[in-house]
Amino acid sequence: MGGMTPGMWGGARMPIPGNAEFAVYFLIEVIFAIIWIAAESVNTHDWVWFSTILTAFYILSRGIAKASRVLEQ
Repeated sequence: MGGMTPGMWGGARMPIPGNAEFAVYFLIEVIFAIIWIAAESVNTHDWVWFSTILTAFYILSRGIAKASRVLEQ
């Protein structure tokens, strides 16, 4: 047990493209765009500001998630 067998790949785990977090992020961006188009009180500056904050927090959360899975050797 614990040894490598022929044909077994021993590299790092590859990321799976398309995850639920990105789907939620994209959905929120679409909702922001709809609000920006429909509401007179939300101007372009506000929409860009909210999108920037959301994107920053999304990237930060992905970085924290990846850092928690670092395999120490």
